[in-house]
Amino acid sequence: MPVTLTPGDVTLAQLEAIYRNGEPAVLDPSAKQGIDFSADRIASVAAGADPVYGVNTGFGKLANKRIAPEDVETLQRNLILSHCAGVGEALSEGVTRLVMALKLISLGRGVSGVRYDVVDQLEKMLAQEVLPIIPSQGSVGASGDLAPLAHMAAVMMGEGEATYRGDRMPAKNALAAANLKPITLAAKEGLGLINGTQVSTALALKGLFDAWRATQAALVTGAMSTDAAMGSAAPFRPEVHEVRGHQGQIDAAAFLRAVMDGSEIRESHRNDDDRVQDPYCIRCQPQVMGACIDLLRQAAKTLQIESNAATDNPLVFKDGAIISGGNFHAEPVAFAADQVALAVAEIGSIAQRRIALMVDPTLSYGLPAFLTPEPGLNSGFMIAEVTSAALMSENKQRAAPASVDSTPTSCNQEDHVSMACHAARRLGPMTDNLFRIVGIELLTATQGIEMRAPLKTSPALVRVIAKVRTQVPALVGDRFMANDLSTAADMAANDAVATEPTLQLL
Repeated sequence: MPVTLTPGDVTLAQLEAIYRNGEPAVLDPSAKQGIDFSADRIASVAAGADPVYGVNTGFGKLANKRIAPEDVETLQRNLILSHCAGVGEALSEGVTRLVMALKLISLGRGVSGVRYDVVDQLEKMLAQEVLPIIPSQGSVGASGDLAPLAHMAAVMMGEGEATYRGDRMPAKNALAAANLKPITLAAKEGLGLINGTQVSTALALKGLFDAWRATQAALVTGAMSTDAAMGSAAPFRPEVHEVRGHQGQIDAAAFLRAVMDGSEIRESHRNDDDRVQDPYCIRCQPQVMGACIDLLRQAAKTLQIESNAATDNPLVFKDGAIISGGNFHAEPVAFAADQVALAVAEIGSIAQRRIALMVDPTLSYGLPAFLTPEPGLNSGFMIAEVTSAALMSENKQRAAPASVDSTPTSCNQEDHVSMACHAARRLGPMTDNLFRIVGIELLTATQGIEMRAPLKTSPALVRVIAKVRTQVPALVGDRFMANDLSTAADMAANDAVATEPTLQLL
């Protein structure tokens, strides 16, 4: 069944289902009345004498050029073709589905002035798996994601390239294979399709969804590392966090307490342990992870609002007013993407320090060097730790804010831009790196806990270790490591280390 989108009330869970599961999407029928009203209003303006931006004028710096009624369709077609100037790697199919669904939601607000035929074309393309090839580079995040969205709109017209059920081909062939016809755009419809923040928002949502999954996995691996290093659970007690008051910190501590409950390892050193305090990467997990959770939740609120927004220009309102504004400016998305990037970098940073702790016999409280039974003859996890450090530093470099950058474009008409699109796009490689870091910690923590035998960790973490050992055997002697690291990263990315309780993003 397709996901039914009610503009203004679409949830992140619905959007994640479209992204992850490939589910098609349709607008709630209640949206049709507003769409039809605004389309009729635009049609009357296009036939009239008064100039209205984007309807019977040129675009951007050419807004003072008047377009004759008989040239309106040509204007829209030219707009799309000229704006198909994107470059770089194509967006993934999951992100492309999100872009199309977000555009449906935006048009469904009923203020864009497009005919329902445009909505119908998008819905049918999603249903038949006709997905535009959208280059990922070329947007500065203001006046909308013009170039990438133009590539989406071009496919609706039978231009450019698309995939049909996974096979790449010319757009006109993809439409024909799906028994769809190219659409001819009427007044303002090209502008309605390419003005908007949907590409930036889709990329930011992908980053958010993956970052949230990595966050929960890192809480699990952090708990495992705490037990492997015989760390204290006292810093996770609720009263410590309640007197500070940050909800993310409170939730992170509660999660750690829950998943470590019942650990024999923990009970074995509750007394007669000569250590007074653990290093911060163990002791301050609730504070660091909690701050990251709060950042991700704030970004989620912003992106949920943006996902439900009308972000093209001009907008047509119920009183008939057609107002040229700036909802296409993606500053909120740029800020949200930067917040996600900061959280991703910090989660990887503290996880990497736990990996470093566990391979260091001066810090790991009795574990052998590099977690190998025969250090010297074997190097164990020595270079896996180095890899985690490389990934951590790469993410730190990528975490510098993109939203503070701007450059004027279009002959200084668009003189301040958000850079939201690449702020969001960089989250993909960052979360990939984070899954790899968490995967390495999953292996080192599992190895460390097993070296505490016959003592056992908590029932929840025993179940996680059992999952790991179905995929990756214990490291007894040195072996080719890259496949193990890849498998563990995939486990983190595919939610295979998830355990109760689950944290709620919103």
